[in-house]
Amino acid sequence: MNPFAYGFMLHAYMAAAIVAIMAGAVGYMLVLRGQSFAGHALGHVGFAGATGALLLGWPALPGLIAATTLGGMLMGLLGERLAERDTGIGLVLAASLGLGLLFLQFFTGSAAQAVSLLFGNVLGVDTPMLRTMLGAAIITLAALTILSRPLLFASLQPALAAARGVRLRLLSVLFLGLVGLAVAVSAQVVGVLLVFSLLVGPAAVAQRLTPRVWRGVALSVALALAEALGGVTLAFYTDWPASFWISALAAALYAGVLIIIKQ
Repeated sequence: MNPFAYGFMLHAYMAAAIVAIMAGAVGYMLVLRGQSFAGHALGHVGFAGATGALLLGWPALPGLIAATTLGGMLMGLLGERLAERDTGIGLVLAASLGLGLLFLQFFTGSAAQAVSLLFGNVLGVDTPMLRTMLGAAIITLAALTILSRPLLFASLQPALAAARGVRLRLLSVLFLGLVGLAVAVSAQVVGVLLVFSLLVGPAAVAQRLTPRVWRGVALSVALALAEALGGVTLAFYTDWPASFWISALAAALYAGVLIIIKQ
C-alpha cells in the first residue's frame, strides 16, 4: 500500500503542505499577538459564510473565504485592548454560529457537505481547489512578509510603536484579514472546528521551544508540516479521518513539550 500511487493522495499531500506552511507562519504571529481566540472564532465565521454560499447554490470555498476575511477585518476594528477585543470577538462568534445554524435549517443539499465544512475533507481536494489554495497561500504569505516588521514591532512594543506613528488598528485589521484567509484555506484540510490545531498548535509549541522570533516561525512551519503530512499518512493506513490525526498529533506534541519543559 503506497499512498503515492494514488492521485487523490498526492493532492492531499500537496494541500496539506500548502496549508501547513501558511498556517505555521500566520499562526506564529497570531499566538505572539495573543489573538488565538480570534483564530478560533474565525472558523465559526467561515462556517456561516460557507453554508450561506451553499444555500444560494454557490461553491462553499468562495463563501468561506469572503466570510473569514471580512470577519477578520471586522475583529481588527474592535481595537487592541484585550477585554474590549475578546468581548467583541465572542459576540461575532455567537452571531456567526447562529447564522450558520439558520442556513443549515434551510439547506436541502447533502449532509456530507456540511460535515466536510465542519471537519474537513483533505482527501477530496481536486486540482482546481488545489490551485485556489495555492494562490490564496501565496497572497497570504507575501502580505505577511510585507507586514512582518511593523507587525512584530506592534506586537512586542505596542506603546512605543504607537508613539513612532505605527497605526495599530489598521495593522490589526490587515493582519486579521490575512488570518481569515488562512483559516478559510486551512478549513479545507481540518475543517472549521479543528482549524485551531494547525493554526495555533505548532506556533504554541515553537514559542515554548525558542524565544527567537524567526527561528520560532521556521520551527512552527516545520511542526505544522510534520503534523499535516503525518495526519494524512496515518489517515491512509488506518482509514480514520485525517483531521482527527492532525488534531491528535498537535495535542500530543504540545502536551509532550509541556511535560519535558516542566521536568
